[in-house]
Amino acid sequence: MTDSREVLTRPASPPDLTLSYGPHPDHVIDVRLPSRSEAPLVVVLHGGFWRSAYDRRHTGPMASALAAAGYVVAIPEYRRTGQEGGGWPGTFDDVAAALDAMPSLLEPYAAMPPVVMGHSAGGHLAVWAATRPSARLRGVVSLAGCLDLLMCSDLNLDDGAADLLLGGSPAEVPDRYAAADPARLALPAAPVRLLHGTSDDRVPIEVSRSYAARRGAPLRELPGVGHFALIDPLSGAWPTVLDALPR
Repeated sequence: MTDSREVLTRPASPPDLTLSYGPHPDHVIDVRLPSRSEAPLVVVLHGGFWRSAYDRRHTGPMASALAAAGYVVAIPEYRRTGQEGGGWPGTFDDVAAALDAMPSLLEPYAAMPPVVMGHSAGGHLAVWAATRPSARLRGVVSLAGCLDLLMCSDLNLDDGAADLLLGGSPAEVPDRYAAADPARLALPAAPVRLLHGTSDDRVPIEVSRSYAARRGAPLRELPGVGHFALIDPLSGAWPTVLDALPR
């Protein structure tokens, strides 16, 4: 099965509206609306190893496809490493603030509570956010998520992306890893589903296997599927992604 990065730059329809959840230029949420009213809400947390080089725009094809499938789709931006305020704790504060603001911001457009879906680094943020006591979610879907930060650090994924996110290695900032690593936190109250391709060369499937073994979350392994196919509506894996969303 092909796994092209072309999806990251493929043109997509613009969001129907963009809402603000805070004072920073990145404190915004792109919203795409389906043709019917009273649709369920899916919040998509984008990946990119938490780095500023990757923003929410690369999820355009995915977001448009989810809206066409009948969902209200909200894609929050957040500060990332390589920019002022990104990393620990700003990235986490932003994701929490965006999710906490959505009930009031999106009340006219969507039934609440949402499902949170995240890809790669966004998968990590989705599961982490779901462990917060204030989280009110219908479910969490991790697509090739970085769900074991200690393993991501040990494997030096994307040239030390996990250590850059948290400002040091697990030996240097153990308290931050303890607070940010889904594999070391309690299983969220909302149901968690994991999808991961066996041919992923960006986040090895062993990362999701580790989380699934530690926390008992169901993992669906997709033979021959790579990292980017999970966010590509043109890929053969896309129907499986849609099936993972609770109805």
